Amino acid sequence: MLFTLSSSPQHCDFSLLLKMIASDDALLLMQDGVLAALHDSEACELLSQHVQSVYVLSEDLAARGLVGQISHKITLIDYTGFVALTEKHTQQTAW
Repeated sequence: MLFTLSSSPQHCDFSLLLKMIASDDALLLMQDGVLAALHDSEACELLSQHVQSVYVLSEDLAARGLVGQISHKITLIDYTGFVALTEKHTQQTAW
């Protein structure tokens, strides 16, 4: 399953989201959800402990001036990569 997080980790039930993600699932951070990818943030540390496949949308990082500030453990993708994730994971859940 592909999970997408579009809100800040401080404005959602982030701990519940982490519990729902299985080892073969993927998480895409987009819109304000990209804040969870910030290097050394609490949310990023939790992601690295609980989720194996984490992606962040490069266009949303750039729009927020955060390019170069994300963890090296998170994969940077563009809209083409987003489409590829939706093709790979036919079931999706938006947060």
